[in-house]
Amino acid sequence: MEVYDGDDGIAGASAAGPAGAGNRLAWLDALRGLAALAVVFNHFGYFIPPQLNKPVYQWMNPGDYGVFVFFIISGYIVPASLERKGSVRTFWVSRIFRLYPLYLLAVALVLALGLLHVGGLRGEGADPETSVLSQMLMMSNVLAGENLPNVVWSLSYEMIFYLLLTALFMARVHHRSSRYALAFGAAAVALGGLLPQAYFTNNLWSPRIIALVADLVVLTGLAVAVAMRGMPRVVGAVLAAMVGLTLLAFNGSWLLPWEALSILALMFTGTMLYRAEQGKYPWRKAIPIAVVVLGMAIAAGEWHHIGGYGKPTAIWERDYFMSLFLAGLTFAAGLALRHARWPRALTWLGLISYSVYLLHPALIEVYRHLGWTAHHSFWVQVLIDALFVAILLAVCSVTYRLVERPMQELGRRLARRLDARFGPDRHPAPARAAQPAMACGPRAAAD
Repeated sequence: MEVYDGDDGIAGASAAGPAGAGNRLAWLDALRGLAALAVVFNHFGYFIPPQLNKPVYQWMNPGDYGVFVFFIISGYIVPASLERKGSVRTFWVSRIFRLYPLYLLAVALVLALGLLHVGGLRGEGADPETSVLSQMLMMSNVLAGENLPNVVWSLSYEMIFYLLLTALFMARVHHRSSRYALAFGAAAVALGGLLPQAYFTNNLWSPRIIALVADLVVLTGLAVAVAMRGMPRVVGAVLAAMVGLTLLAFNGSWLLPWEALSILALMFTGTMLYRAEQGKYPWRKAIPIAVVVLGMAIAAGEWHHIGGYGKPTAIWERDYFMSLFLAGLTFAAGLALRHARWPRALTWLGLISYSVYLLHPALIEVYRHLGWTAHHSFWVQVLIDALFVAILLAVCSVTYRLVERPMQELGRRLARRLDARFGPDRHPAPARAAQPAMACGPRAAAD
């Protein structure tokens, strides 16, 4: 049976290669594949015939829907990976080799296209030093970066989630997922409209200094958490996490504080649902808490949102509600059908979804540059759009096989060598009495 190795919502992939339709986690690949297509639909929607895109946009924003699904999946599977390994070192080696190779390829592709005047650099060329510093840790959206390519904004919150997980794991309080989900949901409602946006960038120092200081502190904290022993490890992990959380709350770019806090609430909700599925937390608590957190995320947006991102407020509120509600419903349906056999094509799409997510903006710029945007009849446009999707999936299948999968394997080999050289980095768990697998007593409810 195949096992996930350090998966997350956007960058997840099966450790042992393509997931079969009968894999016990194939449902996550299927959801990830659907989410990736939704994001592509959103960015490509201008070139889709109005007869097809208007019914969708009349009710929801497919891009928001897709990333909400990704974030819940991240919360579901990433903490499980860290806890299963029991090794902060192995976890971060896995993350680096899983995320960075394709991330760097996507950035390089956008830069190359920009030099060829195919698409733009979103102003990053004016201050390349700040751009490098803001994107070094994939935290551009909280370090005044311009998100190059545009979809990498979500990786900022993935990275902050990883930092929080590491600190919670090192402090041995990582099992309280339901409490964290409720706390971040409540903060999104109560504080999401009060916290400033881009406060440090606008009031303290230059973006370059902020990015430099944040990079140094986070990297130092992680290095201490990975390399040292005893209490300094905990201090380093907590320091890195606090920097990420502070940036999220006070220095977000185009994402408002209530949105960022809602994202963390959704991710910890995914963790809680994983614990319930594993029999470590009672469903009778997990389900109502998930509903409450989803409701708080919706309430935060409906209450604090101003301006409509170019849409009338009432239309934006409807889009936001439906996107978030349907994302929650989609994950719930996938979880309920987790034991079903899923179409192999859909699970394969989930495996290449990180490539689809990161590379489709560059292919859209090429599409635009080729002049295929001219007006066509309905069926001609449908055929052109289908050709675009086919090329996208073909390219992403190649990058998965030649970049993603080999680099994942390299990361696993490196982790094994580090364990052999320095000894296994196992975080000792506190002694506890054995519990039955489906316990519903005080220990099972500790989440």
